[in-house]
Amino acid sequence: MKRIVGYLIFIGLATLSALSYQLFVFPNSFAPAGFNGIATMIQHLFGISVGYLSLLFNIPLVIAVFLLVDKHFAINTAVYTVTFSVAILIFDRIDLSPIMYQTDTGTSTILGPVVAGVIGGMILGLAFMMNCCSGGTELVAALIHKFKPSYDFVWVSFVLNIIVAALSFFVFGFNFEPVILCIIYCYASSVVSDKMLKGTKEAIRFEIVTDNPAEISHEVIEKLGHSATLINAEGCYTHNKKNMLICVVNKHQLVEMKKILAKYPETFANVSSVSYTIGRFRYPRETSTTVE
Repeated sequence: MKRIVGYLIFIGLATLSALSYQLFVFPNSFAPAGFNGIATMIQHLFGISVGYLSLLFNIPLVIAVFLLVDKHFAINTAVYTVTFSVAILIFDRIDLSPIMYQTDTGTSTILGPVVAGVIGGMILGLAFMMNCCSGGTELVAALIHKFKPSYDFVWVSFVLNIIVAALSFFVFGFNFEPVILCIIYCYASSVVSDKMLKGTKEAIRFEIVTDNPAEISHEVIEKLGHSATLINAEGCYTHNKKNMLICVVNKHQLVEMKKILAKYPETFANVSSVSYTIGRFRYPRETSTTVE
């Protein structure tokens, strides 16, 4: 039942993505990121629907990922990509012009790619969290990672998007505007998907050198709902024995944590960002007076 619900979610996300293309991408003469950007330019030049081109690009990649990488990931992605293509072909036969966002009517040129990028980023983030992707570039990334785990695919994706943006200049009438719109779309999509993937798991890490570990850890536990790790330390200059607390708190608790440390003037702390946490970090702990 859980898997069926997952497939229904993929179908909904893919349909929403197809609708976004019909309303915000195709009417405004620019190409989005990745393989769908290439498909959009081919559609613009030769009239071949993105629905057919998406299937042509993704079916071989899905099969390769199924055989070589991850069967569940490939099946989930197949459901998404097939639904996206079918939805595009269905919407091609429906007159959506009354609700299309078209910039040639005097409206803002950048809003089309911004909205499409935000929607695309949200869809991509949700899909990734459910072991799925929108096809194309992400499937290539999975295959490359299988054989070259240390290879930084970010550069491959970056180069592909640069190529799409550059080709936009020639495809859409030797005009710089489609290039700029493509860049805006890529940026909006990347920022939103990144926030979707790690926004709720970002945190702040404190490394605290102090003579009052018990008092500070008690306040962290009681007031912030988190605990700390106590490490025995030694100063390199004086060789005095010290205590170091390592504590990770939510981003919005930064000010409150600074207030706690301000009560102990001899305390030194450095602060760093944590991009992702694993476990029950978001949930307050039961009240306790022990230090982990």
